[in-house]
Amino acid sequence: MKKMLKSLFVVCVAVVMTSTLASAETLKVGVQAPITGSYANEGQGIDNGTRLLASQINAAGGVMGRQIEVITCDDQGTAMASAICARELVNRGVKMVIGSYTSTAAEAAQKIYYDAGVLQTSDGTADNLTEKGYWTFLRNSFPNSAEAEFAADYMVNVKKYKRIVVLSDFSTYADGLANATEAAIKKHGGNVVSRDKIKADSQNFTPVLTNIKSKNPDVIFFAGYYSDGGQLRSQQKALGLNADFIGGDANDNPDFVKLAGSAAQGAYIINVPSPDVLPYPIAKSFISDYQTRYGEMPPSIWGLMNIDGMRAIIHAMEQNNSFDTRQAADYLHNMEEPLPGITGPIAFEKDGNRKGGAYVVKKIQADGSYSHEYVQ
Repeated sequence: MKKMLKSLFVVCVAVVMTSTLASAETLKVGVQAPITGSYANEGQGIDNGTRLLASQINAAGGVMGRQIEVITCDDQGTAMASAICARELVNRGVKMVIGSYTSTAAEAAQKIYYDAGVLQTSDGTADNLTEKGYWTFLRNSFPNSAEAEFAADYMVNVKKYKRIVVLSDFSTYADGLANATEAAIKKHGGNVVSRDKIKADSQNFTPVLTNIKSKNPDVIFFAGYYSDGGQLRSQQKALGLNADFIGGDANDNPDFVKLAGSAAQGAYIINVPSPDVLPYPIAKSFISDYQTRYGEMPPSIWGLMNIDGMRAIIHAMEQNNSFDTRQAADYLHNMEEPLPGITGPIAFEKDGNRKGGAYVVKKIQADGSYSHEYVQ
C-alpha cells in the first residue's frame, strides 16, 4: 500500500509539473533590427512596435493560450552581426523573426532561418530577397522593381527631367534600387547622365557631388538611406548644386530633415503612403497607442510594415490552430482574403512578395512637414 501511494504521489507531482510547464510555455518572437548604429532610429521603432503589439495580444489572452515573449537582437544593420543574431535567435527557440530593417542584414540571416524552419518577415526591398525560394521568408514591404518603375515614370513623364543622376551607396538595397531605377529611366526614354556611388557613413560627399555638378543635372535620385541622404542634400545646396533632390523610400525618416537642416526644404521623397494619411481604422488606433506608450510617432512606415508581417504570421497560426511554421507559410502563400493591416490589406504572392502597393511623392516644406505632390 505504501509503495502504491508513493507511486501515485510521484505520478501526481509529474502531472502537476507538466501542466505548470505547459501553461508557462510562450510563443517566442524574435526581433532582429539595428538597435544601435546608423539606423538605430528605425531599429528601435521596429522593436517598440513589436513589443506594443505583443502586449496588446497578451492582454487579450495571447495566441491560442500562449503569451508572446519578445527576444531582441541588435544586428547593427550589418551582415556579420545579422548572422550572429540569426543563430542566437534560432538557438533561443523563436518561431518567427521580425526584421531586419536593411536588405543586407535580412539577406545575411535568410539561410539560417530557412535551415531552422523559422519564419522571417522583413521590410527589405532588394528584389533578390524573394528569389532564393526560401519558404520561410515573407516580404512585408514592396520590391525595388516596383518603386523603380514609379520613380522613373515620375521623373521622365511627370517632371520631364532631361538630365538625371542616379546615386546610391554600395549596400544590397541601395545598389539594387539604383540599378533598377536607371534601367527603368532608360526604358521610359529618359537620359541618365551619371550613375554614381558613395561610401555610406563617410560624412564628406563633396568630391562625388562636385563631379555630379559638372554634369549639370536637373535632378539627383538618391537610392540610399536617410542617414546619408540628409547630409547629401545639405552638402549639395552648400556647393550651389541646384538640381532637384529625390530620395528613395529609405530617406523617409525624420532624421533626414534634421541632418539636412534648412536645405531639406524642397527635397522630394518617394515612398508608400504613410498610415496617418490612409483611411484604415486599425492604423489610426495603433499609431495612437504607440504615441501613448512611447511619447512619439513611429519613425516611419517601415516599422509598421514589420508589425503587419508579425500580425499576418500570427493570423495564419490561429487560422491553422497550429504553431507549425510550414503550415503558417503555406497559408500565407495561398491567402484567399487579404488581412486588414496597419499599412493596408496584407496578402502575399507565391514567392513571398507582398501583393499590391501604391506610391506617393512627398515634398518637404520649410517646417519639415510633407505635402503630397503625386500619388499613383
